Amino acid sequence: MHFHTVIVGAGPGGLACARILADHNIQTLVIERHETIGAKVCAGGITWGGLISRVPQDIAEKSFPVQHIVTRLQKVRIEEPAPIIATVNRVKLGKYMAQQAITAGAEIMTGWQVKAISGQTLIMEQKESRSQQEITFDHLVGADGSNSLVRRHLGLTSNKMGIGINYQINGDLQKMEWHLNSHFFRNGYGWIFPHRETLSIGAYIAQTVIPAQRLKDGLIAWAGTLGFPLEKKQARAEYINYDYQGWRFSRIFLIGDAAGLASGLTGEGIYPAIISGEETARTIIDPDHSTDVMENLIRKQRLHSRMADWTGASPTFNIIAGELVTLGLRCGLIKFSKLEMTASGR
Repeated sequence: MHFHTVIVGAGPGGLACARILADHNIQTLVIERHETIGAKVCAGGITWGGLISRVPQDIAEKSFPVQHIVTRLQKVRIEEPAPIIATVNRVKLGKYMAQQAITAGAEIMTGWQVKAISGQTLIMEQKESRSQQEITFDHLVGADGSNSLVRRHLGLTSNKMGIGINYQINGDLQKMEWHLNSHFFRNGYGWIFPHRETLSIGAYIAQTVIPAQRLKDGLIAWAGTLGFPLEKKQARAEYINYDYQGWRFSRIFLIGDAAGLASGLTGEGIYPAIISGEETARTIIDPDHSTDVMENLIRKQRLHSRMADWTGASPTFNIIAGELVTLGLRCGLIKFSKLEMTASGR
């Protein structure tokens, strides 16, 4: 089979890319190795201005105009007229975005894993039957996450990785909380994100600062101080690639975590994935398409990466920076949106 564009990965970025391409009558195939679209270890928090404006509001499980930030010295309550962040169910979001892409005319194959790429041909294998198919393409888009095969095919390394550990437990809380506790998380953070009937309790950090097992131990100890016993709960973890080295390589493109466009500072990845997916589609349609939106996104990503490096290298600087930023938020000198990956532009 031959397709104009093959997209490896049916996450938010890959599906956003597929929808726009199919809307322009470009023959598009999305290959997803999982049977279920959208399932991923994720706190499920999305910025109101960055993403929720692009999907129906009923996709949101809960929305929060108030954010609570807790450091070792401060407890800050930030409120804005409109919701700042909402939580979503990733499977519901995936189903919605997949249906949009299919309605536009894209084809999606689930349960197939790409095994090899050679020239403009890829070999994929059906996970249950082990049967294989060859697909040829004019353009290839790697939307296949932090351990991207397409990225490795391009010869790119991934040396800057964050790790997020998440527990999804039953519970009904109304407060969304961010905890900047350097004792447990160094320059990372812990979170409590309420969903409709559950709570996401987790932590994020660059893996070079704290290894995964130590982060998990710190997360369990921290949650215990807040009355959430997690010792017997099931943890799920995900690596987050923020080692950005480019997104456009002739007829091959990388988007989202595959491109290393996630925030090294916060781990935010959904918004960069969707933006880079949309901009990749527009570039495939028109090779002279303006790169302004991508350049804005890349600038913000690099700033977050530098901040992660600086605060990770110096515990003292990390504590001072965290307290000053929190004080700035408390006094209204810093807007919460300035800490997000939301880029100016389109």
